[in-house]
Amino acid sequence: MIRSGLLGVCFVFLAGSVAAAQDVTLGFQTSLSGPISSIGLSLKKGMEAGQAYLGDIGGRRIKVVVLDDASDPSTAARNARKLIEEHKVDALMGSAGSPLTQASAVIGFEENVPMIALAPIAPPADKRAWMIVVPQPPDLMIKADVDAMVKQGIKTVAYIGFSDAWGDLVYNGLVKAAGPAGIKVLTNERYARADTSVTGQVLKIIAARPDAVVTGGSGTPGATPHFALQERGYKGPIYSSHAIINDDFIKVGGSAVEGVIAPTGPIIVAEQLPVGSPTREISFKYREVFQKTHNEPANDANAGYAFDGWLILADAAKRAALRAKPGTAEFRTALRDAMITTRDLVGVHGVYNFKPGELYGVDERARAMVRLEGGKWKLLP
Repeated sequence: MIRSGLLGVCFVFLAGSVAAAQDVTLGFQTSLSGPISSIGLSLKKGMEAGQAYLGDIGGRRIKVVVLDDASDPSTAARNARKLIEEHKVDALMGSAGSPLTQASAVIGFEENVPMIALAPIAPPADKRAWMIVVPQPPDLMIKADVDAMVKQGIKTVAYIGFSDAWGDLVYNGLVKAAGPAGIKVLTNERYARADTSVTGQVLKIIAARPDAVVTGGSGTPGATPHFALQERGYKGPIYSSHAIINDDFIKVGGSAVEGVIAPTGPIIVAEQLPVGSPTREISFKYREVFQKTHNEPANDANAGYAFDGWLILADAAKRAALRAKPGTAEFRTALRDAMITTRDLVGVHGVYNFKPGELYGVDERARAMVRLEGGKWKLLP
């Protein structure tokens, strides 16, 4: 079924051929258009790979309603409310950026609908009861950047990132880790996701003469500072976050992003991981089903987050269905309770263990340091 309207395009997918009376309904929202659609489209492909990998949960199928938030937080909030009020979803999942995800999470919290966030967010402690976050927390990942800097003898860094929640999360993680490591953060430059030039900000960075630069962007807009740094002749190391591990970032960035160092989930370098690594086996299975589903390789990190989100949902829904019937308030509560008590669930990005009151469920097993070499990510020691 396809509908068009003010809130974008709506797609309904069934994880099976026939919908059952007690199907679980997921409201999946992502950016199919707008500045960060490269990430949004990857998330949708990862979710579809999850459907192909695990379409049946204890005899129940998962019906998925997909809405496009157009990379706009206001649309994301309206979509979340539409999914809850019109489509009666049991859970929400999305979106492609922190501001969008935060906007949806607010509605989910207000309406007591559990949400699986596919971008890092940091809501107040009293607003977290109905959500979990799949991607690695920025603090965990940026700490890996700082550890690598220490090994290189870096003493000063300059920062440039998005002028939104994601830019704040990366910057705060950098400051938190850099101080104890004896590294001074010299700048806090920002730019909007839709900006096409950051020359002014980069001139300030060059003037500060840092030992290294850290960028806090994501997807294709994450490449913008790299162009300006290249144009101004910057030759030092550039570090970034797991949000730039995306095929389109590489294609758009070209030579400007070559050599960037970043933390990522282990799925990106699964074949380079030691035998016995906890995520290695499922990563190969994921790549196989992704290839069969989309006739293309799984090369970016974002699709893997949606795949892991699907695994978490399926695991929690199976347990929740023992307590209540899908489509009811009781089931949404049971689903929330099951999600936040997930234990040792192995995904392509890490091993998930959630606790009540805590948003994130991964540890150091969910990160690997990589460098972009010849357009490919190479695992660093």
